[in-house]
Amino acid sequence: MIIMSNDSIRAIAWRDETLVLLDQRYLPQQETDFVCNKLSDVIDAIRLMVVRGAPAIGITAAFGVVISARDCFHQHGDQWKQFINADLKLLAAARPTAVNLAWAIEQMNGLVQECSSADPCDILLQKAQDMLLEDIQVNKAMGASGADLIERDSQVLTHCNAGALATAGFGTALGVIRSAFEAGKIKHVYADETRPWLQGARLTAWELVKEKIPVSLIVDSAAAHLMKQGDISWVIVGSDRIAANGDVANKIGTYSVAIAARYHGVKFMVVAPTSTIDMSLATGDLIPIEERSPDEMMQIEGHYFAAKGSNAWNPVFDITPADLVDAIVTEKGVIMQPNADKIRKLMSR
Repeated sequence: MIIMSNDSIRAIAWRDETLVLLDQRYLPQQETDFVCNKLSDVIDAIRLMVVRGAPAIGITAAFGVVISARDCFHQHGDQWKQFINADLKLLAAARPTAVNLAWAIEQMNGLVQECSSADPCDILLQKAQDMLLEDIQVNKAMGASGADLIERDSQVLTHCNAGALATAGFGTALGVIRSAFEAGKIKHVYADETRPWLQGARLTAWELVKEKIPVSLIVDSAAAHLMKQGDISWVIVGSDRIAANGDVANKIGTYSVAIAARYHGVKFMVVAPTSTIDMSLATGDLIPIEERSPDEMMQIEGHYFAAKGSNAWNPVFDITPADLVDAIVTEKGVIMQPNADKIRKLMSR
């Protein structure tokens, strides 16, 4: 599943007619595959966070459409197209915030509608595989563009995991970090632990250690104190959805980091493909924010530590206003001080 070279962590693969995912729930302790033979497996993988990160969720969904079409064809023959829509609705509901999920399903469904009544599997599989390869190429392009913004010998901070594990490979925010480190521009990375799922501690740190990029973990609430020391040049994060005005939805805690960055004069970079930009939503206030079980906050690996009888509020994302963002890096180019007009011009290219 994982092929190591310079940028080589790969968490999504199509193998032996099945979708094989690196199960991120068990990292870094175990590197375990999660095999998806049917659509319900794909939905569980997205919902239960076997796979996470907007681009990775979208690509996983694309392969889910392949599995659904295959099963519908085997069960219903030439009538398969009459039955796939119900599956696509179930798949789209797996997680609400990441726009790449809906984007990927829309891309695949467009091809479904063009297919004849014959077996669609080869055509749809080729489309999903093309999407996977394109995502890696897009990430490398963004990595180069973002690295151009960073000065030599910088130290940077990242929140959550926007690396190879959150994409088809190479990563968005970590793609920039990989590229800048290779160019000698980044000497050290600080990673927020990212409560409550600890994506920074478990996943970002794991990726950077694998790639031999110096990394130090900090608790989420230490970010402002770290910036106060004056050694952080950039905060670099990914995104699950960007509104038409440049407001950014990302993992809970990103908004706090952006506020601290602006106060301390630290620049704030968002790295995301244009498939993450949702032109149908004028502002971030319209982005649906997923809320998950309070148990995720109140226990770690099944061991409860919170006071019995207490409640918990567990939003998974927050919205960072565009005026706190210094740069949005996409495969179509870089937007400095993003706003609605700049986003519209970028998307029209």
